[in-house]
Amino acid sequence: MVMAARWATITAIPMRTDHLLTLTQWLSPAYPVGAFAWSHGLERAVSRGDVTDSESLADWLSAVLEYGAGRSDAILLCAAHGAADVTEIADLAAALAPSLERRMETMQQGAAFAATTRAVWGLDLPDMAYPVAVGRAAGLKELPVEPVAQVWLQSFASNLVQAAQRLMPVGQTEGQRVLAGLAPLCAKIGAGAVNASVGDIGSATFAVDIASMQHEADFPRIFRS
Repeated sequence: MVMAARWATITAIPMRTDHLLTLTQWLSPAYPVGAFAWSHGLERAVSRGDVTDSESLADWLSAVLEYGAGRSDAILLCAAHGAADVTEIADLAAALAPSLERRMETMQQGAAFAATTRAVWGLDLPDMAYPVAVGRAAGLKELPVEPVAQVWLQSFASNLVQAAQRLMPVGQTEGQRVLAGLAPLCAKIGAGAVNASVGDIGSATFAVDIASMQHEADFPRIFRS
């Protein structure tokens, strides 16, 4: 209850300009975490015919956000934001990865984010899973947690839309239309994650998880997951 109250207090604080610019820098495609190399199993889903056009892409990404890693990672991010010690949260985040490639995806991006953020801002930020590293950094910089979680989710979805554009005939305008359609969902999940606990984490995206496992054996391939 105390932690939830603290998050609510932080959320109520308007985002300052420096906070906004820091957040958009951290979650920009230009921030060197290597997000472009990962498809979160989408490459396999496209190759086996599960995702074929913008409509099925939107359905797939909606499921990832609401029932898969999107919601789970948002909860982990918020938990790390309010925690004095993120060790157990970081261990849980690593353990939750359902496949080898998905674990590499979160751990390697997290390590890259932590390394750059340590170097630029001088934060006490060990290498850890990506959402935990972002949540920890946002907490140390006193960024309000709700918009951080919401923009995190949009950034995650944006990276997968860009992956889809390299895998299938979805143009830039159509890709942005898909992403815009996901904005309300990102806002809802991010807001809900603020008052959730790690005990509320759960997922039911079996097709996504199986795709990430099958992707390990795909050859040739463009993405690392």
